[in-house]
Amino acid sequence: MSRINLLPWREDLKKQRQREFLSTLGLAAIAMLLSMLLVHATYTSMIENQANRNSVIQKEIKLLDEKIKTINALAKTKNQLIARMQVIQNLQRSRPEIVHMFDQLATTVPEGVYLKSFIQNGQNLVIQGNAESNTRVSAYMDRLEESPWLKGTDLNIISSKALGVNGFTLRVSQAKAAKKEENK
Repeated sequence: MSRINLLPWREDLKKQRQREFLSTLGLAAIAMLLSMLLVHATYTSMIENQANRNSVIQKEIKLLDEKIKTINALAKTKNQLIARMQVIQNLQRSRPEIVHMFDQLATTVPEGVYLKSFIQNGQNLVIQGNAESNTRVSAYMDRLEESPWLKGTDLNIISSKALGVNGFTLRVSQAKAAKKEENK
């Protein structure tokens, strides 16, 4: 006897295709989920690696900042030492100037003029003294002007103290003589 399938074959085919579609859809969803997990794991790993690299870089930056602070402190110390060396060199160069200034003060004093005191403030010098007349003060000022080590005489005060005695106060600036005179 022949077999006759009384079941509707189209419905069976439709159900079979629907099962195949759902299984394919399920496999696709699982594949998509697995690929998403793989991408997430990859990105998480990349983020962790970058965070580790950033922390290493931050540590190196801190070390370099400490080195920069040390270098700045050394540069400051170096500048202070250079400034001190310049002061010492200036003092070495100006050492003979004070000797010449005292020599000029002694050799330029004319007869009849007596020095009482002098005060030096940097390159400026204030001289106080007594003279027998105003003419002798004027002669002293002329001699100071002719000196290669002193310049810019300025008479501040002249007063009569007693008969034949005039008190005076002069301001003079210390000058550097020409190189020829320094070499002598």
